[in-house]
Amino acid sequence: MWTVQWLALGSVLGSAIALTPEQLISAPRRGNAIPNPSGKVALFSTSQYSFDTHSSSSWWSLIDIRSGETAQLTNDSNVSELTWLGSSDSGLLYINSTNADIPGGVELWIADANNFANSRYKAASLAAPFSGLKPAVTKSGDIKFLVYAQSYGNGTAYNEELVSTPLSSARIYDSIYARHWDSWLPTTFNAVFSGTLKKKAAKRYALAGPLKNLVSNIKNLESPYPPFGGSSDYDISPNGKWAAFKSKAPELPRANNTASYIYLVPHDGSKEAEAINGPGSPGTPEGVKGDSSSPVFSPDSKHIAYLQMTDISYEADRRTVYVYKIGSDKTISTLAKDWDRSPDTIKWTADGETLVLATEDLGRERLFTLPVDAEDDYKPSNFTDSGSATAFYSLPECPKKGVTGTLLSANEVDPGLKGLSSKDFDEFYYEGNWTDIHAWIIYPTGFDKSKSYPLLYYIHGGPQGSWADSWSTRWNYKVWADQGYVVVAPNPTGSTGFGDKLTDAIQNNWGSYPYDDLVKGWEYVRDTFDFIDTDNGVAAGASYGGFMVNWIQGNPLGRKFKALVSHDGTFVADSKISTDELWFIEHDFNGTFWANRDNYRRWDPSAPEHILQFDTPMLLIHSSKDYRLPVSDGLALFNVLQERGVPSRFLNFPDENHWVVNQENSLVWHQQVLGWINRYSGVGEKNPNAVSLDDTIVPVVDFNP
Repeated sequence: MWTVQWLALGSVLGSAIALTPEQLISAPRRGNAIPNPSGKVALFSTSQYSFDTHSSSSWWSLIDIRSGETAQLTNDSNVSELTWLGSSDSGLLYINSTNADIPGGVELWIADANNFANSRYKAASLAAPFSGLKPAVTKSGDIKFLVYAQSYGNGTAYNEELVSTPLSSARIYDSIYARHWDSWLPTTFNAVFSGTLKKKAAKRYALAGPLKNLVSNIKNLESPYPPFGGSSDYDISPNGKWAAFKSKAPELPRANNTASYIYLVPHDGSKEAEAINGPGSPGTPEGVKGDSSSPVFSPDSKHIAYLQMTDISYEADRRTVYVYKIGSDKTISTLAKDWDRSPDTIKWTADGETLVLATEDLGRERLFTLPVDAEDDYKPSNFTDSGSATAFYSLPECPKKGVTGTLLSANEVDPGLKGLSSKDFDEFYYEGNWTDIHAWIIYPTGFDKSKSYPLLYYIHGGPQGSWADSWSTRWNYKVWADQGYVVVAPNPTGSTGFGDKLTDAIQNNWGSYPYDDLVKGWEYVRDTFDFIDTDNGVAAGASYGGFMVNWIQGNPLGRKFKALVSHDGTFVADSKISTDELWFIEHDFNGTFWANRDNYRRWDPSAPEHILQFDTPMLLIHSSKDYRLPVSDGLALFNVLQERGVPSRFLNFPDENHWVVNQENSLVWHQQVLGWINRYSGVGEKNPNAVSLDDTIVPVVDFNP
């Protein structure tokens, strides 16, 4: 039995001060704690926004893994992507985000953690805004590395600051996928580049030749894949010989499928990249055609572990673990094929005998172990339980299995987060439409079960998604609860982490099973918790949750709430065809828009019979750069509500996408959302510190007579 210790920077909670939107948004945001080779210290980054200066600051720190003591390494805001070098306990490599000689470029620097300021030096000047640094130190001492940037078709890296402005702003497209998420697709694309640093004069490292584009020589390849792809889309082998990367299937239309492959290529680009699990590859598992992700090399550089979905048109299909053997036989092994969970990330242990998986499970992101020789019926075992593991690393010392302690808790060191406590949340199950449904319950600071608090009913997006035991600066349970609510966040049909059956049952059932689950959940809360006031409750949801709030508005459950909040939800059934990812709607509604129109219209919040029921005050938020759910749907619903005489407000951010991430915009978002529900629930009258719409910090446009 092997044992391993894992390091994570936690935000375990405990104290008693209400959490405000300002405190949430301006609290320090810490990155992963990356241990050095000996496992004695770890690096982590911190950034923080100030509403006083309206600017952000950032810095890097070291944390002692045994004592938890921290010390600042540097507050140079140009330092990014710090990483340890090979077996050196203090050697560091990082990207300097500016370039002294090339506008828009970056630099690679070397430093020593024991004397960072005086030891650092520039090792390479890169002519574009490269990021995603991944190094490997070879036996000879060379530093092989991978980075990525936008690329022209000829393989040259794209640098926006060196490009002249075109005379025309026209865009011309000959294929669908003209725009995706929040951007119109350009003629450039993401590409992985390889490079080598060698020791030269004064035993300092310098770039040995130009970077090599590993992606551009095959038409239609792109890695990392936008909009969410990053360095997890590629990996470098520990011996520096190989690179592996993910790309969408180049031979298929991008908007209609999720198919992607893992490519293997020599680090020096001496051979063309090869799809190890493509349709023509000898080891490709039969019938497995969906999205591939998270390629990671084994410690001996002889294998690649990766994740892949089976269905070619289902973005929430279950991921299965595969291991590819590099060499002449090119075999692919399938691990724990029957396991009813979908891993998100994957890493090897140092001995190469076991994989560790971060996997959503029962409302948590747990870590599981999986032997590399596991059979189909093997069930991985978890060694973390509460909370959600967002990053994990193996340490060389392994005193015992599992989490042995907490090194740093945000609520203990950040004054603005002292209102967080593990006592503020709980969970329960109730009988839904066809199975038991899980729900979280979150209490306000100073909660007293002998008192009564309005219900805040939280509805998650996806629709294949879930509410989890996790921390977020968007839709943070505690910020809403601390206005004076008890938050109930159910995981109805369509939710992930509870098995394929619950997730998949929402297909072509957007308004049936999940709506019934929410109705039954509301009834359970009403009949079970004396401290929850459902008569003055409110409901809110985003994305699919926004659709569901729109659906609730036109159905009987809508009359149970004093106010509703819908963020980026669909309204007119036929408008779904204007989305970017057609595979999504064609999967969830069982076919194309023209051949299966009845499916699209079956759950149509804009149908007259639903509009005639509209009566509950409603706040709508829809941003202009949300191309997955275009802003026209939000405007259409606002028009209907206004013409029907239903109290309503429309909040728009022209510079945001499906999410609101700019700190100043986020503050306005919270002020409007919380002010809206507080006005109608009565919380504003009971809690003098609650957010009020009277405190609006941007002008309100109202031309009504």
